[in-house]
Amino acid sequence: MHAVGLVEMSSIARGFFVADTMLKKAQVKLLMNRSICPGKYMALIGGDVAEVEAAIAAGEKAADEYTIDTMIIRNLHSEILPALSGTNEFHKVDALGIVETFSVATTIEAADASLKAANVKIIQIHLAMAIGGKAYYSIAGDVAAVEAAVDAGVHYIKNKGLLVEKVVIPHPRQEIILDKI
Repeated sequence: MHAVGLVEMSSIARGFFVADTMLKKAQVKLLMNRSICPGKYMALIGGDVAEVEAAIAAGEKAADEYTIDTMIIRNLHSEILPALSGTNEFHKVDALGIVETFSVATTIEAADASLKAANVKIIQIHLAMAIGGKAYYSIAGDVAAVEAAVDAGVHYIKNKGLLVEKVVIPHPRQEIILDKI
């Protein structure tokens, strides 16, 4: 898979229509397709760059005024998709970074930017469930690397105006590493 794309919408019904439209438009794989809080919908696809671009263009058109955010990432970092489907356990963390946004698409893009900017590992990506439609990701590494990675993600988010908050916690207590939501 060379690229991923996502359309985030304010309508669940329209979300089903958009996902179907994208799959009919191009040879892409549906990676995640579900409702998210608060009453939103997301469709995440993957495939060759040109196919993802064509599918997202069709999805944006089909979503129309229900579009909240969209994204296309070429050469997605290899840790992003596994982090979307679960969490990674860490037994010793020198520093913990958390970046919180108002958009699922922006969170995935910022997490990708963070992982590409510094030598960090992603712990989890939490997408809009039971947190009012917001999303966040957490990363771990040494303090300097986590600070650089968080700064890279925040720089991207600030350009879109969707940052809620970011923190870097040196030597965090183990009990707070994994989210229990």
